[in-house]
Amino acid sequence: MDSSIFAELRAGVATASAEDTRALAARLAAAVPAGTVLALHGDLGAGKTTFTQGFARGLGIQESITSPTFNIFTLHRGPGPDGAIRTLVHLDAYRLDGGAQLEDLMIDDFLTPPWWLVVEWPSKVADWLPPGALHLELGHLPDRRHHLRLRA
Repeated sequence: MDSSIFAELRAGVATASAEDTRALAARLAAAVPAGTVLALHGDLGAGKTTFTQGFARGLGIQESITSPTFNIFTLHRGPGPDGAIRTLVHLDAYRLDGGAQLEDLMIDDFLTPPWWLVVEWPSKVADWLPPGALHLELGHLPDRRHHLRLRA
């Protein structure tokens, strides 16, 4: 487990390319336990879906990850290093108006262990997120790099 990833992200990390962002996300995926909810905050184009692609790769999920904006959420599965099937639920809450709508979607039914949940636009469902969720800020720097910071 790479515990230094947490210190790096709390301090803030600049990435120069999409691949750098994916590699950073893969490191985080290897360091967080199953049952983690990761809330990705950032404007359009900040790298939320790119980060999720790397996070999935870090879990051992090789299938293509795209933004689930119109589906609201997508389910991805793949074998981890131990051979156990891991589940990643990728939620885009942009079109939602609160956590009550997630209850209607029955997201909990798709959280089969071991699972991880990545939420884009988490402010839309803030009332639904668990207190232990990890909140990651993603943004742009003036020199076209991306900046990622884990909230304390």
